[in-house]
Amino acid sequence: MKLASGCLFGAAYGDALGADTEFLSVNAILRRYPPAGPRELTSDTPVRVTDDTQMTLAVGEALLAAARPYTAKTLEDPLRDAFVAWNESPDNNRAPGMTCRQACDYLACGLPWYKATISGSKGCGANMRVAPVGLLTTANSGVTASERAAIAQFQAALTHGHPTGLAAADLTAWVVAELAAGADPSTLPERLIEYAHSQRSVYHADWLGPLWRRSATQSPENFIESGWDECLIVLERLRLAMQHPDRESDPCQITGAGWIAEEALTTGLYCFLVYPEDPVSAIQRAAVSSGDSDSIACLTGAFVGAYLGMSAWPADWQQRIEYRERLTRLGNAWDS
Repeated sequence: MKLASGCLFGAAYGDALGADTEFLSVNAILRRYPPAGPRELTSDTPVRVTDDTQMTLAVGEALLAAARPYTAKTLEDPLRDAFVAWNESPDNNRAPGMTCRQACDYLACGLPWYKATISGSKGCGANMRVAPVGLLTTANSGVTASERAAIAQFQAALTHGHPTGLAAADLTAWVVAELAAGADPSTLPERLIEYAHSQRSVYHADWLGPLWRRSATQSPENFIESGWDECLIVLERLRLAMQHPDRESDPCQITGAGWIAEEALTTGLYCFLVYPEDPVSAIQRAAVSSGDSDSIACLTGAFVGAYLGMSAWPADWQQRIEYRERLTRLGNAWDS
């Protein structure tokens, strides 16, 4: 089924489809792409993606480059190098987020990562890139579920130091892992809430170190609890929305506009859950949205690809998408 490849290419396909609809109202999108929004990638060769896919590749390639077993010490430099290389690349011209740019500038100066991060930001840059972490398993990487959670938070923390960004990245990686393991999509909203409660007071000190001290909280537990509590609010919104799924309305009006990490997760997941067996319709649903359409569709594509695998996507898209060689290399590393 090539679930890892399906996930990574799906993220790129969603990103590319949503790139042309970001910043537009739903009515404007429908006027540009009648009658129901875009369903085909552009005719460009290659089909361009945005910083979402570029940073997903950065995370994935850092994971492959890092020495095992993964620790904060073995992973920090590969992530730092990959993020700085992305930031300085001439291809970094796809309206990248200011939080990522600023934090990467600080990382390039050699600041400790917990001082380089933008501590007040919980933007979706924290988790639109985290799908490769969700593909790590004990079998393919020697990574436990707890370690995967810590890695998801750590990669977010290098640029986005807000606890909600950390928790949302953890949740996003958890969804990818569950879908790749064959989870029933219909159970995810309830199980996400259960997972969030189980992790609410878990501060991965070996990975996050003194990050919590940059906040006004009294303890590392209080710091991370505040992030999980914000995520629980939007997860409850998702749970209620799935009681009456809506394939017509703007998804951003249902679960959030996606500019912040917790809403990117819930809206991306909502678009998948209303079309769990139809990958193109799922990313189309995400692209026809009034918020951060490329990030929402990027996550939707990652979720549906992790669930259905590479064969679910139109075959010709693989040869046309930008960075296909790098995406193929990462997919092969975790599909084998």
